[in-house]
Amino acid sequence: MPGVLYHEGNRAFQDEFESRRLADRLEKLSRTEFSDDDKSFVESCIYFFIATADASGHPDCSFKGGTPGFVRVTGPSELAFPDYDGNGMFKSLGNLAVNPHVGLLFIAMHGSPKRLRINGRAAIDREDALLSRTIGAQMIVRVKVDVIFPNCPRYIPAMTLAEPSIYVPRAGVAPVEPAWKGFDSFKDVVPPRRASPSE
Repeated sequence: MPGVLYHEGNRAFQDEFESRRLADRLEKLSRTEFSDDDKSFVESCIYFFIATADASGHPDCSFKGGTPGFVRVTGPSELAFPDYDGNGMFKSLGNLAVNPHVGLLFIAMHGSPKRLRINGRAAIDREDALLSRTIGAQMIVRVKVDVIFPNCPRYIPAMTLAEPSIYVPRAGVAPVEPAWKGFDSFKDVVPPRRASPSE
């Protein structure tokens, strides 16, 4: 897949640091469809990072967390994840509404360190069939993959424990509200929590 990962800015640094041949070799590991290993890894993660940008290209990066399986690989080149109740800023979804391009980074910090990067185009769906099967979801985001590629894990710190946050929606458990929603600075402007179709 020539030209999928690199542009002239990347190439200029690769040439300066004599890494173009290595970069070309790494590009051969990129793909447009999930392998069985990719699917297993993505669906086992309890968090990932998403990079978005607004219509002018101004970037934003956000953390998304849940229980194992909150991100689902829904097709050979598609994944889906829920939008849960948050701080009401809608930085990621607001950007997706005007610019669908995303970069996702999945990291395992326990066991064997691992990183997987996924670039694609995202769409927000308020009536997705997954809503009825996803506790706490306000909306579903589906990402059509442009490219999937592994990333060197050498700088990932070793973490001994990885458990979902107590705030992640769970079946049969009342949502836990974060303390900040009760702070004097915010409590008069916090909107009521919307029940998801699955609750």
